[in-house]
Amino acid sequence: MITRRSALGLLAATPLAASPLSKAFAADYPSRPVKFVVGYPPGGATDILARLIGQRLSERLGQQFVIENKPGAGNNIGTESVVNAEPDGYTVLLVNPANYINATLYANLKFNFVRDIAPIAAFQRVPNVMTVNKDVPAKNVAEFIDYVKANPGKVNMASSGNGTSVHLSGEMFMAMTGCKMQHVPYRGAAPAITDMLGGQVQVIFDNMPSIIQHIRSGSLRALGVTTAQRSPQLPDVPAIGETVKDYEASALFGIGAPKNMPKDLIAKLNSEINTLMKEPDMTKRLIELGGDPLFETPEAFGQEIEAETAKWKKVVEFAGLKVE
Repeated sequence: MITRRSALGLLAATPLAASPLSKAFAADYPSRPVKFVVGYPPGGATDILARLIGQRLSERLGQQFVIENKPGAGNNIGTESVVNAEPDGYTVLLVNPANYINATLYANLKFNFVRDIAPIAAFQRVPNVMTVNKDVPAKNVAEFIDYVKANPGKVNMASSGNGTSVHLSGEMFMAMTGCKMQHVPYRGAAPAITDMLGGQVQVIFDNMPSIIQHIRSGSLRALGVTTAQRSPQLPDVPAIGETVKDYEASALFGIGAPKNMPKDLIAKLNSEINTLMKEPDMTKRLIELGGDPLFETPEAFGQEIEAETAKWKKVVEFAGLKVE
């Protein structure tokens, strides 16, 4: 007897993915909770987005999208767990910039992200924010550059982990300005921000969703955003590129699944996500978190993943970085 699970395995491995049987499964999907993997601890930008999207998908589809935080190895532990999961639609991944960066940064990955993760839908593209604690006297990017050069070995740069856009945005800044800072990687944004508030580290190029409330409250000071243009959420904060010519970085977030997930299931999730991206409350919340919602096909998101991987490859190689 062919069970539901074995039938889905056949669909993933054969042309039946587009068959009437597959469409029947898609109509019934999901019939049980979906594991939504985040490669970082609770509290960071990826976790915030996953919980926001997961809650609405749970409400729309009638089954829980259960957030499973799998931190470690710069997001690779969580990603690898999804790569090796059954491609049945019941394990998905919060795709984030570390996925594009790690393809070049890590020398011995056991997977190829572009090849092994099926793109489903993009959520948004947001700037990182160059932020300092209140003990740093610099009030703008130029003053910060002068401060670092006048205090060699005394400025610690926090990140949410090796290989994240938070890390690489800072490495790009150092490479383009000649500033020398000590990189201090954390297991996610939340513990990094805790030490920022406590003064153990002086600067972070964090994703806007996890840092913006601390900036708005005045507990941390924003010096610049990493996108080419200023952010509507922080209109008084200049783009770093206004001081450091040609500096630009941004964070693209979305959702993916193990390769060979049936196309009808991908199409259903893509349609549901694009629909909820148009909801006024969702649009408002995403804008509050730093970026407009995106509406893309799986194919378009796949092309963006390839472009982001190529972009960050240049940054990693320019900075001379490699993690064994």
